[in-house]
Amino acid sequence: MTSSDVADGAAAGALASDLEQLAAARRLLVALDFDGTLAPEVDRPDDARALPEARAAVLALLDLPDTWVAMISGRAMASLEHVTQLPETALLVGSHGVEVRHDGVTEVALDAAERSRVADLGSTLQSIADAFDGVWVEAKPAGHALHVRLANEADAAEAESRALAETGAEENGLTVRRGKNIVEFSVRDTTKGEAVRMLRTLVEADAVLFAGDDVTDEDGFAALRSGDLGLKSGPGETAAAHRVAGPAEVARVLARLAELRSKKSSTGGR
Repeated sequence: MTSSDVADGAAAGALASDLEQLAAARRLLVALDFDGTLAPEVDRPDDARALPEARAAVLALLDLPDTWVAMISGRAMASLEHVTQLPETALLVGSHGVEVRHDGVTEVALDAAERSRVADLGSTLQSIADAFDGVWVEAKPAGHALHVRLANEADAAEAESRALAETGAEENGLTVRRGKNIVEFSVRDTTKGEAVRMLRTLVEADAVLFAGDDVTDEDGFAALRSGDLGLKSGPGETAAAHRVAGPAEVARVLARLAELRSKKSSTGGR
């Protein structure tokens, strides 16, 4: 047995212990990023779907009493609804917190000036995207995202550089978020951390599990408290206490949590 095996075993043991504790919470919020966390990354965002095992675990958690499941994503709400295909009992947070679906109703509030800024931003980014193969723009309620996943490395770098310069991000007070092969520009400064805090208050959760894979998810991990559980999917620096390899392993963690919580519920253990 190598030192790596020992470390992996200790990490798995710590995660198992923390899941036991989390399962005992009186009111539990399970907040999840989607892409790269429940769903493998794909070239066309509309093609993304949660792994069957991940979807089954989410639905199992939704069926449990005093348990809420939320998707917190940078996707616009329409896109998030399309790829998740979850019942209205699931909470959905799109555009990093700008859009919130609760009890089947989506709320978003932008004033006329903000809507005008979003339109101008879209025009600027589209003109940049048109100059490069494999670069495209995704419209969002509070801004736009420049996708470069399908572009070659040189074009991707040039497109991102032009976008930052031509949008006048700093002088125009835009919020800029960098992710995997994407740069998002928003007229609203909202984060996944704010979404976690808002949802915790909304459902009066005693404990929260938050899982994510990208740099934008670090705000969510930073919002966690003692007794919560942060789960990082994949590589990269993170503030999360636990890490797994990818969506398949996230699915197993969620299935185990559903199993533990179901047992405690049936025996009156919480």
